[in-house]
Amino acid sequence: MTDQQGHGRPDPVPTLNIANVLTTLRIVMVPFFVWALLADDGRYGALRWVAVALFAVAIYTDKLDGDLARSRGLITNFGKIADPIADKLLLGSALVLLSVLGELAWWITAVILLRELGITALRFAVIKYGVIPASRGGKLKTVTQSLAVFLYLLPVTHTVAWLGAVAYVVMLAAVAITLYTGAQYVAQAARLRARARGAA
Repeated sequence: MTDQQGHGRPDPVPTLNIANVLTTLRIVMVPFFVWALLADDGRYGALRWVAVALFAVAIYTDKLDGDLARSRGLITNFGKIADPIADKLLLGSALVLLSVLGELAWWITAVILLRELGITALRFAVIKYGVIPASRGGKLKTVTQSLAVFLYLLPVTHTVAWLGAVAYVVMLAAVAITLYTGAQYVAQAARLRARARGAA
């Protein structure tokens, strides 16, 4: 594609692309995951395994859409915003339901959700100055949270003592990383706002 002076410039990335479709699919999967987990009601039966499978597939799409966006040059502002929102919907739903079922302490769910909601609100508050993309620390946070939730979702975690202990340690690590990266995002938003005001 060329401009009027004949200089080459890259074609704009369409919002409707495979990476963003996968992100949207992850959001659509959340209600089905919630239904399966609630329908099982702590019995650790077939529906619990359905919930585990849905969660695993949804988490895989998170990795897949990120890989596709980077390898095919499909990174868009929609993806930068929608991808973390999809993660928060999935992980937030899982945390709340695990607490409702009495399998996870409410303070853990509260700390993680308050941080996630706060950072999401912060992203929208500074969006007029620029988009804050997911950092490496943010990605590590998501991976750690996902692993911790996956371990808690597994029925065997609640019958095998050592596996339950591992799940708890991983969850505590997820809480620590969640708080640390939250502070990093606040600092990044402050720098973004200061640069924009300085340029103005």
